[in-house]
Amino acid sequence: MVGESDLTLVVGLGNPGPRYEGNRHNVGFLVLDELAARVGGRFKAHKAGAEVVEGRLGGHRVVLAKPRSFMNLSGGPVAGAAKFYKVPPASVVVVHDELDLPFATVRLKLGGGDNGHNGLRSITKSLGTKDYHRVRFGVDRPPGRMDPADYVLRDFSPAERKELAFELDRAADAVEALIAHGLEAAQNSFH
Repeated sequence: MVGESDLTLVVGLGNPGPRYEGNRHNVGFLVLDELAARVGGRFKAHKAGAEVVEGRLGGHRVVLAKPRSFMNLSGGPVAGAAKFYKVPPASVVVVHDELDLPFATVRLKLGGGDNGHNGLRSITKSLGTKDYHRVRFGVDRPPGRMDPADYVLRDFSPAERKELAFELDRAADAVEALIAHGLEAAQNSFH
C-alpha cells in the first residue's frame, strides 16, 4: 500500500554498537527489532551496509533494514538497500526519533524537511528526494539548556523505560498500518 512498489523498505535509524543501544536516538532500531520479531526473522549483514530481514507485514512483502553506519551517514546504506531491492523512495519508510514530539507520540508523514535530524538529511541527500515516508517517535525536548545532540545520545529515563516496550509495540503497529492501509488511514488511527 505504501508507494508504487510491491515491496516496502522499512528503515530504522540508530547508531551501531552496544554503547548506543538504549539511547533515544536509537528508537528506530528498537522499533525494527519489534518488527523483526513479528516477521520471525533475524537481522543479517547485507552488502548495502545494513542489517536486513525479509518477510511479510500486514500481508505485504517488506525488507527491514538497520544501517550499520552511524546515524549521520545513514543515507548511503538506505540508498544502497533501495537500489539493491529496486524500491522507489515512495516505498521507503524511515522510523526515527523526533525531538519536537512528546515522549512516545507517534506521527506519520510523507516527505517534508529534516528538522535538524542529520540521519534524515543524509537519507534525503542519498535518495535525491524528500518524498519518502517517515514514522516519527517522540523523544521530547531536552531539559533546560541541554544540547539536543547530547540529549538524544542519552538513554531513556527510568520512567520512560517503564512504558517503552508498550510504546515501541504501538509504533510497530503504526508501521504495519501504514504498509497495510496507506498513509491517510494510518494517520487517522495513530494521530
